[in-house]
Amino acid sequence: MTEPPLPRENPDLLGHERAEARLLDAWSSGRLPHGWLITGPRGIGKATLAYRFARFLLANGSPGGADDGPSMFGDELPPTVPQSLAVDPEHPIFRRVASGGHTDLQVIERGMTDDGKRMQTVIPVDAVRAAGHAMSLTSGEGGWRIVIVDGAEEMNVNAANAILKVLEEPPPRALLMLISHAPGRLLPTIRSRCCQLRLAPLSAENVARLLLEYRPDLDADERRTLAGLADGSIGRALALAASDGLSIQRELIRLLASLPELDMATAHRFADRFARRDSEAAWRTAVDLTTRNLADLVGSGARGQDPSDRGYSPAEVDCLKRLQGMASLDRWVEVWEKSSRLFAQADSANLDRKQVMLSALGTMASAARTGV
Repeated sequence: MTEPPLPRENPDLLGHERAEARLLDAWSSGRLPHGWLITGPRGIGKATLAYRFARFLLANGSPGGADDGPSMFGDELPPTVPQSLAVDPEHPIFRRVASGGHTDLQVIERGMTDDGKRMQTVIPVDAVRAAGHAMSLTSGEGGWRIVIVDGAEEMNVNAANAILKVLEEPPPRALLMLISHAPGRLLPTIRSRCCQLRLAPLSAENVARLLLEYRPDLDADERRTLAGLADGSIGRALALAASDGLSIQRELIRLLASLPELDMATAHRFADRFARRDSEAAWRTAVDLTTRNLADLVGSGARGQDPSDRGYSPAEVDCLKRLQGMASLDRWVEVWEKSSRLFAQADSANLDRKQVMLSALGTMASAARTGV
């Protein structure tokens, strides 16, 4: 198994050629917007793209060698326009960004609490103010000053207002890149002051290709199944693989296939695996896959689509279609909503996870048994 590189260390970007070309065109025009909002689902390469562009700017400066800021480049282009944002991994800029040692690149993200025991729940204002101050200073190397906010929707109110101030009064030759999988949680004024770049989910083929690189221990069928379940996210695919997602999905489908008469012995064995202290990742995966199966059961029924479009195997498609015929669509919507609330309460109220999973499975069995 090959550990996937962190975004700051990753020299490759797969499946986002259009987004890369748009950034390259903006740079080569000599009128690069000072604020960018990069959005899209988790685990598809948003941060990788941001670091890729940051390395490119730090290594290449401005087109034509202009040094008066992004609005003063003029129309003259350099003799040779780069065709890619790629920077050689052996380049000193690449190495310094990968190590977190470039003075002109600041990264804002959630860190550890003061006691070092857990992650912060939000990005605090102090981190934003420190980065904003750094942007106002003269570049340490005479080029761009760049700030990447990874998880921009996690900023608290004061931090968001501090970012807004930077966007409203940007210093010359400074670039702010906000990365967000939930841009709707950002202030509308932040969104309106950024050039928005939405990344689409990766194709199943690209996810499978990356799985082959990072998880060569998986066979072709396992990679294909994970790519289907991943919804276009290599991050999600790797997380599913690491948390035994293939096994959890198979067991879950076997339980759903037994409905309306739920096999309680099998259900208890399934739920037992989430009662252990070391079961956090497996629990998250089980919740994710259970709600996904229910959502696809409802969604495919409402749209009249084949669930195989979502990466399910023929046996899984047959199972979901069979369940669709056992109860009305409204009833399955109720089951999905109730299960989602129950899983949320398991975290907020620290409920017994085994009992929560058994209750969710029981709700599905009841719907299949009673019908409308």
